[in-house]
Amino acid sequence: RSNPDVFESRMEKRSEMKKQPVGHSKQGEFIRCMEEKARTIFFVNHIQGLGSKTSKGGFTKDKTLDSVLNVEMVKEKSAEEITQIWNQYFSAKDTVYAVIPADKFDLMWKRAQKCPSFLYALPRKEGYEFFVGQWSGTELHFTSLINVQTQGETAPSQLVLYHYPDLQKEKGIVLMTAEMDSKFLVVHDAQCLANQVQLFYATDRSATYGLVETFNHRSSEFKYMAVIAELEQSGLGRELTPGQASDKS
Repeated sequence: RSNPDVFESRMEKRSEMKKQPVGHSKQGEFIRCMEEKARTIFFVNHIQGLGSKTSKGGFTKDKTLDSVLNVEMVKEKSAEEITQIWNQYFSAKDTVYAVIPADKFDLMWKRAQKCPSFLYALPRKEGYEFFVGQWSGTELHFTSLINVQTQGETAPSQLVLYHYPDLQKEKGIVLMTAEMDSKFLVVHDAQCLANQVQLFYATDRSATYGLVETFNHRSSEFKYMAVIAELEQSGLGRELTPGQASDKS
C-alpha cells in the first residue's frame, strides 16, 4: 500500500518465475558460467611456461635433427627418398612420426606464433580426457589438463612432438617425430593428439581454427564441447584403440 510501484514490480517477477520450468535457476546458470570461465582462465594463465623448462621424464632437451638423421647424407636425395627413409626407420619403432608438406607446416607455424596453446580431447572408454598442448619453439608439449590445474607450470610433459624444418626450403618437407611417457600414453593416444594438431592448426575451415583463436584470446568464450564436436565430425573421435569405438561424452 505504501509503494504501489514496488508491489507491481514484485508481482511481475513472481509471474515470470512461475513461467520458468521446474529446476530452472538463473543464479545456477550464472554460477556454472563463472566456474567454467574461472577454470579456463586458470589453466590458460598457467600453461605459458610449459615446455620452456628442461624436459622431465626422460625427454630430450633441444633435440636436433642431426641426432636422428644424418642430414649431410640425405642432402642429395629427393623429398620422396627422404620420406621413404624416414618412414622406414620409424615404422619399426614404438613412436609417432610424420613427413609434413612445407606449405602445411608453414600455415601451422604461423598460427602457432599467434596461438601457442590449445585444448585437445583424447577419447577414452568413458568419454574424453583433455590435454593441453603448448608450443615451445618447434616443439609441441602435451600434458593432461588435470596436471596443469594441479601443478601449473611445473606440470611435466607427457608427450613432445619434435618438428624439424631443416629441409623445408630445399626439399619442401618438415620431418616430425615424438617422445612420450609410456606410463600415461600409448602410441595410439599420441597419434590421435598429433592428428588433432593438423586438424586444428592446418585446417581451411575458419570455424575449426576459430576454436584455437578463442582458446588463446577469448578464453571466457571457449567451450570444451566444441572441441569434442569437431572431433566427432572429423572422425578422429571415433576410435579409442584399433577396432574399438569410443563412447560419446
